Amino acid sequence: MFRTALRNVLAHKARLLMTVLAVVLGVAFVSGTLVFTDTLSKALSSQSAKSYDGVAVSVTSYGQTRNEEGQKEGEAGISRQTLDKVKALAGVDTVSGRVSGFAGVGDENGKLIGSGWANKGANYAPVKDGKDPRYAFTEGAGPAKADQIALDTATAATGGYKVGDKVRVATNGPVKEYTLTGVFTTEDGGVNAGGSLVLFDTAVAQELYLKPGFYEELSVGAKAGTSADRLLDEIKPLLDAKNTKAQTGAALAAEQAKEVENGMTSMNQMLLAFAGIALFVGVFLIYNTFTMLVTQRTKELALLRAVGANRGQVMRSVLAEALVVGVVSAAIGLVSGVGLAVGMRSAIEAFGAKLPAGDLVIAPGTVVAALVIGVLVTTLAALLPAWRTGRIAPVAAMGSAHLPATAKSLVLRNILGSVISAAGIGVVFLGVSMGGDGRMVIGAGAFFMLIGLIVMLPLLSKPVIAAVRPLLQKVFGVPGKLAAQNAVRNPRRTAVTAASLAIGLTLVTTLSVLGITMGKAVDRMSTDKLKADYKVSMAADGMSLDKSVAETLAKAPGIKAVSPQAAGYLKIGDSFRSASGVDPAAIGELLNIETVSGSLAGLAKGEVAVAESTAKKQSLSVGSALQVQYDDGQKATLKVGAVYKDLEGLLSPYVIDNRILSEHSEEQYIPEVYVNTTGGASKAAQQSVVDALGKNPAMTVATQQDMRNEMGGIINTMLNIMYGLLGMALIISVLGVVNTLAMSVFERTQEIGMLRAIGLDRSRVKNMIRLEAVVISLFGAVLGIAIGVFLAWAVGTTFAKSVPNYALVLPWDRIGIFLLLAAVVGVLAAMWPARSAARLNMLTAIKTE
Repeated sequence: MFRTALRNVLAHKARLLMTVLAVVLGVAFVSGTLVFTDTLSKALSSQSAKSYDGVAVSVTSYGQTRNEEGQKEGEAGISRQTLDKVKALAGVDTVSGRVSGFAGVGDENGKLIGSGWANKGANYAPVKDGKDPRYAFTEGAGPAKADQIALDTATAATGGYKVGDKVRVATNGPVKEYTLTGVFTTEDGGVNAGGSLVLFDTAVAQELYLKPGFYEELSVGAKAGTSADRLLDEIKPLLDAKNTKAQTGAALAAEQAKEVENGMTSMNQMLLAFAGIALFVGVFLIYNTFTMLVTQRTKELALLRAVGANRGQVMRSVLAEALVVGVVSAAIGLVSGVGLAVGMRSAIEAFGAKLPAGDLVIAPGTVVAALVIGVLVTTLAALLPAWRTGRIAPVAAMGSAHLPATAKSLVLRNILGSVISAAGIGVVFLGVSMGGDGRMVIGAGAFFMLIGLIVMLPLLSKPVIAAVRPLLQKVFGVPGKLAAQNAVRNPRRTAVTAASLAIGLTLVTTLSVLGITMGKAVDRMSTDKLKADYKVSMAADGMSLDKSVAETLAKAPGIKAVSPQAAGYLKIGDSFRSASGVDPAAIGELLNIETVSGSLAGLAKGEVAVAESTAKKQSLSVGSALQVQYDDGQKATLKVGAVYKDLEGLLSPYVIDNRILSEHSEEQYIPEVYVNTTGGASKAAQQSVVDALGKNPAMTVATQQDMRNEMGGIINTMLNIMYGLLGMALIISVLGVVNTLAMSVFERTQEIGMLRAIGLDRSRVKNMIRLEAVVISLFGAVLGIAIGVFLAWAVGTTFAKSVPNYALVLPWDRIGIFLLLAAVVGVLAAMWPARSAARLNMLTAIKTE
C-alpha cells in the first residue's frame, strides 16, 4: 500500500505541486522567523557580552527614590567618594565611572545624523595609559577638555568630520559647538542600530546627564588571581543598598542576553502568528486537493477494496501520500526559510538599520518545528478525505466515477455551521458590550464566527452565485451561464476554495478599516483641536525639552504665542494623577479648549482646570476645593476654575499654570512646546522658529500637517507591514483557485469535449473557466470584506471612548481595490487551467471516462 501511495504521488505531481507550495510557504515563514530571531538574538547577546569584556563587577545606580511623603531619598548616583573606596580595594585593578544620555550631532546642513532614539552621549573614562577600554580610536584621542568630544566612525563619516573640526552637538537644550579630538569604533548597541555616540569629558557629561561628581555606573576590573565573585562580596558593603545594584560582569551580560531574548519575543510571536494564518489557509488548499484526488480515484480505490484491501489500508494509503507530501514540503520549506532569514536581514539593513554581525543560527528546535509543522498540517488536512476513502463501497464506487456528498451530510453541515456562527456572533456582541476589556472576547467570537461561516459556505454559495448568474449570462452569454453553474456544481469545493480567500481578506479589511478610521480620528483632532502653527519636540521620541526652549522662543521676534506642555503628577487622595503645566496667557490661542463651565482665566490665578470625564468621576465642579500633593511632597489646596471637554492626547485630565508645577519639580518633563507666529504658518515662519532654536539638530519643528502625518505615517507603515505579511495567505489562496480549476477541468474533460463538439469554440471555453474563477474569487472576497467590516466595527467600539472624534470610516476606495484584486486573482489563477481546457482534443475528450 505504501508503494501504491508513492506511485499516486508521482502520478499526480502537477496537482500536488500547489499543495507543496502552500505548505512550503507556511513552513518557510515559520522556520525563517525562528532562524532570523535566533540569529539576531545570538548576535545581540554576543555584542552585549563583548561590551563587558574585562568587567569583573558592574555597579548600577537607580538614582534618588521617593518616600511615602514624596520626598527624595538617597544620592543622585554613585559618588566620587564611593568610586575611590572601590578603587582602594586590594583586588581591584581598574575602576571607571560612567554616565550617559541623549546627544544629537548635526551634519553640514544642520540635520540630525542617525536614528533619534539611538543617538547617545557618554563620558570618556580613561583608566590606564590614558585609554578607555570600551573604545578603540582609529584617529586622534579621547576628549580631555570641556570643549572637546569624540565621535564614532560611522557618525564622523556621515557628517564628513575629521579630527580638529568643529561639531555642533545638542542634548535637550541649546546647541553647542565642540572640537573633535578623535574617532573610535565601539560595540555599543545604539550605534550598531543606526544611532550615534558622542564622548564628552567626564565633568561635562556629569553636568549634562546627572550631577557633578556622580556616576550612573561603575565598571570594575579585577587584578590577576582575584575572582569576580570575591570582588563582588568586597564591593557590596561599600554601596548604598537602597539605590544601587552590584553584580558580576558575567551575570550582567547574561541578564542583558535574557532581556534581548525577551525583546525578540513580541516580534517572534507576531511573525509566527502570520505564519499560522498562512498555514491555516493552506489547510483548506490541502483538504481540497486530497478530496478531489480521492474523488477522481474512486474507481481505483474501489478496485483495491475489491481485491482485498480493507478500509484501514485504503485510508492509510491516502495518509501515506499526505505524509510524503508533508516531508518533502517541510524540507523545502526549511531551506527556503533559511533563505528568507538572510533576505530579512538584508532588507532591514537596506532601510538603514545596522544589525550586529554574527553567524547564521539554525537551532535543532527550528528543524524539528519545520518538519513537525509540515507533516502535521498536511496529514491533518488530509485526514477527513482519507476517512471518507475508507467508507467507499466497492460495488457502488466501481459503477460511478463520482462520490457526491449526501443530502444528509450537507444538512448536518449547515445546521452545525449555523450554530457555530450564531454562537460566534453572540460572543462578538458580548465583547462589544464589555468596552475596552472586551477585545480578547471579540477575537474569540471572531474565530468561531469564521469557522461557522466556513462550514456554512456550501449553503451560502448557491444563492449568492445564483443572484449573479443572470448578469453573467447577459454580459458573457453561454460561457457566463456555464461558469455560474459550474461554480455551484460542487458546493463543497467552491466553499473551501472561497474560504481561503475570505480569511485573508477578512484580516486585511479589518486592519484597513481600523487603521483608516484611527487615522481620520487623529486628523480630526489635529484639525479641530490644535490651533498652534508648530510643535517643537525632541527628535528622539520620549525625550524632554529643556525649560529654556520655551523661554528662548518667547523672546524671539515674530513669535506670537508660546506654551510648554509640561507633563507632571499630582497626588490626589491615594493615587497619582497626570497633570499638564501650561502658559495660561497663551494656551487658549494654541489649543481649542472648549469649557463646559467656568473659565480658563482662573489658571493665571493658580486655579486648576479639570477634564469633564474626570470631573464627573471625582464629583468636581467649578469652585470645588482639590487637595493635592506636588512632586516634591508639598501639599496645597487648589480651586477648580474650569471644567473642559476632554482633549486626550493633547492635555492631561488636570491643567495648571506651569510656573506652579515647575516650582515643585526639580527636573520637569516637557515633551513639546506649542508655538504661534505673528504672520501664521509659512515656510519662512517655520524657519524663523528653527533659527530661534539655534538650528538645533536634536529638535524638530513640526507643522500641523507634519503632526497629522506623524500618526498617519505610523498607521500606514503598520498597515503596509500587515499587508505584506498577509500577502502570503493570499498567495496560497491563489494556489487554491488554480488547483480547484485544474481539478475541475480534469473532471469535466468529457463535458468540455461535448461542448466543443456542439459549437463552443476555444475562446469561449477559456472565458467559461476564467469566469468560474472570477465568480469563486469574488464570492470569497465579498464574504471576507463583509466579515472584516463587521469585525472592524466591533473592535472599533472598544476604542471609541478613549479616542476623541472616533467614527467608523469605510475606505470605499480600498474595498474597491480589494474586489478588483480578487477578480484579477481569478483571471490569473485561471490562465493555466483555461489554456489546458481550450487545448483538449475534442474527440479524445469525448471518449474520456
